[in-house]
Amino acid sequence: MDRDGFNAFCKGLRATSHVVQWGNSDVWKVGGKVFAICGWNDGKDAFTFKVSPLAFEVLSDYPGIRPAPYLASRGFKWLQQYQEGGLSNAALQEHLVASYDLVKQGLTKKLRAELGI
Repeated sequence: MDRDGFNAFCKGLRATSHVVQWGNSDVWKVGGKVFAICGWNDGKDAFTFKVSPLAFEVLSDYPGIRPAPYLASRGFKWLQQYQEGGLSNAALQEHLVASYDLVKQGLTKKLRAELGI
């Protein structure tokens, strides 16, 4: 997946918003909360997403995937696919949806209703 594909996929999820911040990173949010980031890693796209504690333990050992810089060091369960050999495009998309769902579940019922999710 490249940056354009990442942005198109995240845009297709309901009630999302997009901002560019943190050194030209594409940041995707639902209800004002971040669920996915595409930034640079040595000139290549790196994809950051939230995961469950179990997925964090399992996927942290995959080639091309690491605990997300800054986020994971603060105890958050976020991973970053930073080089080839990580997840397939389909698997990455599944994890982006799972990240979206995790963040969405943390929103208030009122906000979810307002967003239609």
